[in-house]
Amino acid sequence: MDNDRSLTALGLADAPRDHPLRYPGAWPSESGLLDGDRLLPLDRLVHDDRTPVLAFGSNACPGQLRRKMDAFGIVSPLPLVKSRVTGLDVGVSAHVSRLGYVSASPFRAPGHARELFLTWLDDEQLAVIDASEGVPAATGNFGRAWLAAPEVRIELADGTALPGAFAYVNRHGVLHNGAGAPRTHPGQHALITELLVDSPRLRELFGVTPEEFCARARADAGLCERGTRLFAEEKLVTASGLEGYLPVQPDRPQQTGSPGTGSSLLPPSM
Repeated sequence: MDNDRSLTALGLADAPRDHPLRYPGAWPSESGLLDGDRLLPLDRLVHDDRTPVLAFGSNACPGQLRRKMDAFGIVSPLPLVKSRVTGLDVGVSAHVSRLGYVSASPFRAPGHARELFLTWLDDEQLAVIDASEGVPAATGNFGRAWLAAPEVRIELADGTALPGAFAYVNRHGVLHNGAGAPRTHPGQHALITELLVDSPRLRELFGVTPEEFCARARADAGLCERGTRLFAEEKLVTASGLEGYLPVQPDRPQQTGSPGTGSSLLPPSM
């Protein structure tokens, strides 16, 4: 029955933009086709007529994707394909999102393998996701970069190895682990708790609990910008190792080799 495949029934309906402390949101247990409020079985893993984009945070959460598409009336199905990715890991973006959380961002991790979801986006879907990540804006938090094999290896369940995929790379860098290397993202509640404990200045801005942090960030875009600057001022930031893959001119409304970037779509940047 279709109801058995609903996002609510599968526990995938909640969006981190509504529940920031649940970021990155629930990811599916298997590949599927996001079709409205349902996650259906996929008939194929490769979609040559679409753009492959790796998801490192809430873009792998069907509830978040549905909310992003609903905001622009986009109803076309969206394939999510579970993949084994070698050469990358999930780090912490060096910026505070206006949606109330500190998001995930990839960093270079040679030889490291983990499961990630690959989203296959049509041109309209790509424009929406690009805009939500700030790609078209000169001051946007993320740029979209093509990560090619063999530096990044992407393997699908049927053994297919892709030549590469796009990923959203943070233009601010990523937070480090105290020893100079990128830190991995432990989940939102644990991350914000650690950041607040370690930084009196961050507590002055955002309060002493994760709940206060999220509430203050969501209410004040200027405060988020101050928090982002504070990460840099307190020397908490390091390079992701992927900056060299970003286009040289990130202020252009459309990135080189990227189809369908919609500069008119400007929801809050993640």
